[in-house]
Amino acid sequence: MPKMNEIPIPTYKYDVEILLGYYKEALRKINTELSRLDLTKLDRANITVMQKEIADIILELDDKAKAWVATMLPKAAEDGIVYTLLSLGLAETVAEAQKIVVFNRLNREFVKTAIADMQDDLLQVTQNVERKVRKAVRQVTAEAMRSNLTQGLNTIDAIRPDIMRGLKARLGDALNTGIIDAAGRRWKPEVYVDMVTRTKLAHTQRESAINEAIGRNAFYGMISSHGAKDACRNWEGKIVKLTADAPGDYPYYGVLPNREIFHPNCKHVISPVRRPERIN
Repeated sequence: MPKMNEIPIPTYKYDVEILLGYYKEALRKINTELSRLDLTKLDRANITVMQKEIADIILELDDKAKAWVATMLPKAAEDGIVYTLLSLGLAETVAEAQKIVVFNRLNREFVKTAIADMQDDLLQVTQNVERKVRKAVRQVTAEAMRSNLTQGLNTIDAIRPDIMRGLKARLGDALNTGIIDAAGRRWKPEVYVDMVTRTKLAHTQRESAINEAIGRNAFYGMISSHGAKDACRNWEGKIVKLTADAPGDYPYYGVLPNREIFHPNCKHVISPVRRPERIN
């Protein structure tokens, strides 16, 4: 039976970079479309064509993101099950554990919900981008026309260079206005996607490990240790209950304060155990 600190914990760094690449490329394409908007020819046809191009870019991005989630979350869940099999001594190696992985009823339902939730989270990112871009285009075109009217001009060709630069910058900034989360923090789209993705993968891995453990009558777990410097350090090596009605004077995993442990980007995992009193 491998020791807990010897069990490998996947980080999905390469896979996350692939997803981030989709978002970075889409944002680059949208920025290119915005930079091509000719503020001297602001007719409805030009704006409609540009908006259609941006909508197509976002649709393609959404399709790629959905496919990525549908592939990666089941993989993270499988890794969580493997981790439990190794922790409980039901397999000696990762390869051996992978051969006996089966999603129990808890994990089948959990993975379905996790995929839908994450796809919805990522969809909200692209919807936010599209909404911000549309708003910026409306505001910039209105200000461009207003600038000419203020100068008594009938064409937009005479917009002062400094005003033109400012309007162009406003269009570009529409991609960086960010996502505001429930705590009021502002994120750039690609940074938010990175945070959400890593957090969801870790959560999926952890929850599937717990579901597998409970299905095998292991109702306790030990929080991993890696020398954390933040509030997580207070929980390292602690024994927790995986289900609220398990006997013993241990805190229940489901009510741990996420400001202190298992917060966004948290790297800690839970190693399931059957007999917590035997843990030194």
